[in-house]
Amino acid sequence: MASRPAAAAHKKGRAADTAGFTPADELAAYRDMLLIRRFEEKAGQLYGMGFIGGFCHLYIGQEAVVVGIQMTLKAGDQVVTSYRDHGHMLACGMDPKGVMAELTGRKGGYSKGKGGSMHMFSREKNFYGGHGIVGAQVPLGVGLAFANRYRGNDLVSVTYFGEGAANQGQVYESFNMAALWKLPVIFVIENNRYAMGTAVARAAAKAEELYNRGSVYGI
Repeated sequence: MASRPAAAAHKKGRAADTAGFTPADELAAYRDMLLIRRFEEKAGQLYGMGFIGGFCHLYIGQEAVVVGIQMTLKAGDQVVTSYRDHGHMLACGMDPKGVMAELTGRKGGYSKGKGGSMHMFSREKNFYGGHGIVGAQVPLGVGLAFANRYRGNDLVSVTYFGEGAANQGQVYESFNMAALWKLPVIFVIENNRYAMGTAVARAAAKAEELYNRGSVYGI
């Protein structure tokens, strides 16, 4: 799936707050979202049949998030995310067959069948995981951004995490470093309202304003 920058202007008759996608852009986005949905449906089926071991966290219902963001990125930009990662892999252009091979523990998988659902990566596609520890990927995303700044390139690190990870201390340490060193990192909170089995309202103060969590750091 190639990255496609959004057009600057919107077409006549469209809402002013749309991205101004052409019909071709919209069709491509739909195809990308549909691929993720169908992949996840099959992964869920195989998990239920016992072909996928360990955990298998599906991305059903969140497809538009990663597809929309991926369409704004340029070649070389990096992505790192949590354990609910299949959709991100596909959006980055990783081969669905290779991803499924990894899920089912096969040698042809991206981590030779040893990483499983939560721990695979592709340096070729600039996808740096897939991480099973809640919030642990956020400092890594900041590290990627630090490397970009150190090397003087114009690449950006896109770091995804969920509303559960938004309560982790390491996330705020990462915010501080990113702001202090003015690092090229985009933090994306994917709030599906449940951190495993815990409703966000039971675990997060001002649960409807998670987007403000970085405001004290100027983020």
